This record gives sequence, structure tokens and C-alpha cells, in this order.
Amino acid sequence: MTTTQPHWMTQDAHDRLRAELAELVSHRSAAELDDEGHRRARIRQIRDLLDNAVVGDPPPDDGVAEPGMQLTVRYDDGEIETFLLGTRDGTDTDGLAVYSPESPLGAALTGARQGDERTYDVPNGGTERVTLLKAVPHRP
Repeated sequence: MTTTQPHWMTQDAHDRLRAELAELVSHRSAAELDDEGHRRARIRQIRDLLDNAVVGDPPPDDGVAEPGMQLTVRYDDGEIETFLLGTRDGTDTDGLAVYSPESPLGAALTGARQGDERTYDVPNGGTERVTLLKAVPHRP
């Protein structure tokens, strides 16, 4: 499935995806050939991400939650978390978790401003509430 939606990612995430793509394209061991369909699907997925990547250009410092922003949120249970809103590829180099804007939490927070409360669906079928405390451009 190919999309044309831009994907914000850090330079580190971009470099890791390029390295993974090179590895997938260049190495074909007997074990990898057994899973050729999976390998081809991953190659297509990585190429789609890289073709539509917006790398490292931080969004404006306007306090609005959007891809490329480092968000600090408070969950209803009082837990506070800081993460990067961008293309998910594990964690960023500075150890931040990365949540996709397409994830339930990311989608709920996109467009939020400091103090906004949002709700989102969780896998168990429930609904959680989260408050955006801070949104600043990500600068590694």
C-alpha cells in the first residue's frame, strides 16, 4: 500500500531505514529467500517511507502538536510522558519514544495546544483521556 502522506522523521531514523533497505536489497541468504514475500513487502514499505520523508526539519515553534514536535502529556492516572510525534522507528537517538501521528494517541493529539484534553481509544476497548502539557519542536 503506497501513500503520498509526508512522514516526519529524525535524521537517525532516516539513516536506519536506508541501511535496512540496503541490507534487504543486497543480501539474499537461503533463509531470506524462504520469506521472499515478507522481504518484498518490507522493501516497499521502507521505500514509501523514504520517498515521502520529511527529515529533521522542525515544525514552527507555535505550541501546536504535529509531526516533528516533542510532546509532554499527562494521563488521567497522573503519569507524565514525553515523546516525539513522528514516523515510528523504535526510538530516537536521544532515547525518546516515538509515536506515529496515525496511532490512536498521536491522532488524538494532532492539532492540540497546551492544556487541551483529548480522548483516544485503547486496545482493550476502553477510552483514555490525556492532557497536552507542552509541544516544542524536536531538536536532537
